Amino acid sequence: MPEPTHKRTPLANTTKRLTRDDSFRFACGPHVPCFTECCGKLELILTPYDVLRLKTRLGLSSGDFIDEYTTMRMRTAHGFPDLVMRMDHEAGKRCPFVTAGGCSVYEDRPGACRIYPLGRASTRHPLHGGRSEFYFVVREDHCKGFEQPKEWLVSEWLEDQGMEDYNRMNDLLMELYVHRTRGRSVALGQQHVQMFIMACYNTERFRSFIFESPFLRKFHLDLTLVESIRVDDAKLLEFAFQWLKFALFQEPTLKVRGADATPNGLRPPPEQ
Repeated sequence: MPEPTHKRTPLANTTKRLTRDDSFRFACGPHVPCFTECCGKLELILTPYDVLRLKTRLGLSSGDFIDEYTTMRMRTAHGFPDLVMRMDHEAGKRCPFVTAGGCSVYEDRPGACRIYPLGRASTRHPLHGGRSEFYFVVREDHCKGFEQPKEWLVSEWLEDQGMEDYNRMNDLLMELYVHRTRGRSVALGQQHVQMFIMACYNTERFRSFIFESPFLRKFHLDLTLVESIRVDDAKLLEFAFQWLKFALFQEPTLKVRGADATPNGLRPPPEQ
């Protein structure tokens, strides 16, 4: 399933599938005539890990980052809400973090920006659970980066752009999407949407839900895990995906303590 990415016209050419051992030619930087053109007139979907990295970089709470820099789209192909970067319309629908010198949050830029000009699709085998992936080149008419002489292996590009953590986190998110598209869904009511938004995008509220509600009395959690999610936002997000599988799809990803701890036995607190 293709991962969230840039969306603009014309669409990317995804006809040729690439492995990590295949190569492509590309370079980007101030020396390329189209530098930062790809940072405008696009729809940039932010994954939960994107939001985590950006809000931490900016020193904001999750709620403040979401309110200031994103809009929420409820109608999606996978059935869950998407967060989309709120572009600067006065600057020609450009990303709020792009400057004349490039990206002001470069070290924590979203995964779709990191992997460009590649796209990635990843699937998990339904029987043995093994994961397969392929990549494709996103070619856009304005981009002059393909005219540069620099050649990369796909594996080299992924390492250079720091994609390992982004791919790992996005694969966990994609597993939730696949549940919906393969018919293993629940009817997403307001409570389910609230659960998803809290767990995936609001780090502070989800942590409060775990440690300031009966949550830890309802579930058997390893003490090492408990201490890690208390202080580590990335570990908390990984746990969020496991909890959502339990709460939304009744998968046995968590071990309950008592017979009353059903998947819907814990409800997130109401919005403040």
